[in-house]
Amino acid sequence: MSGLNLTLRQIRYFIAVAEAASLSGAARGLAISQSALTTAVRDLERGLGVRLLERSSSGVSPTRDGHLFLNHAKRILAAVSEANHALHGKPSTRRGQLTIGVTSLVAGYYLAELLDRYRRAFPDVEIAVSEDEHGFLEHMLINGEVDVAILMLNTLREQRALGAEVLTRSPNRLWLAADHPLCAAAEVPLRDVAALPQITLVADGIDEVMAGIWRRSGLAAPTVLRTGSLEAVRSLVATGVGVAVLPDFAYRPWSLEWDRVEARSVRDELPTVDIGLVWRRGAELNWTAHDFIEVARDQSRAKSRQTRSSSRS
Repeated sequence: MSGLNLTLRQIRYFIAVAEAASLSGAARGLAISQSALTTAVRDLERGLGVRLLERSSSGVSPTRDGHLFLNHAKRILAAVSEANHALHGKPSTRRGQLTIGVTSLVAGYYLAELLDRYRRAFPDVEIAVSEDEHGFLEHMLINGEVDVAILMLNTLREQRALGAEVLTRSPNRLWLAADHPLCAAAEVPLRDVAALPQITLVADGIDEVMAGIWRRSGLAAPTVLRTGSLEAVRSLVATGVGVAVLPDFAYRPWSLEWDRVEARSVRDELPTVDIGLVWRRGAELNWTAHDFIEVARDQSRAKSRQTRSSSRS
């Protein structure tokens, strides 16, 4: 690769393609031609000596090497952004404290980027994160021990005492091993899903959502294992022990053992898993919580624009 600027541009373009799962969608989002984007990604692959993306009729997705490089690529751009911000940015110098509540599932798949955005904008705010069970976090919000929480809203219990705002709606899809016969289908009927052994994730009330789906459909699915570990679900699905129906925000194409996990849409309409902000209703939020909510809204809008761009491809 010829220089730092070219390298950073290639990395940015690769991230855009990987996240959009589409060359045309990423090109529109970047406001460049698809041919220029394709050339940049191919140059990056040649420079690294590995294939980063694999193409199929449904779009593009990272290879095993691409998935590894994607994590490093995001860190590279974050470090460059942080350095630029330190030199030229004018972050807020207001001092304050903020306590955020999250469950382990949300912390692992939603919190990192949001905290990074907030910290860059408000570097002098002292942040504490309380990770706990969903129900206990609701009580902490009511008692004023947590300023704001990011939770799965489908199973919010104290709705009279708590205010909530959806940040993202994640569709549920069928996860299955790469060699499973149903991988040949673009959509799978729920009845066919119910005939397969299930790996059930017991976290954040996702198992309650699935129990409601089976109950309303009049179907009974055999359960092989109930586990609180998402990585265990991924590994068991990838090796063909069973299948799982889980939200897209938690989907990753590789297990810890680097076995491939595929995802397919379910033909019948399923409820989305909604992740959102939660605070104590009627409470006067401090400025740190107000600004955290605004940063979260901005991130949600940005991701929504990216999703719309990808869906038009």
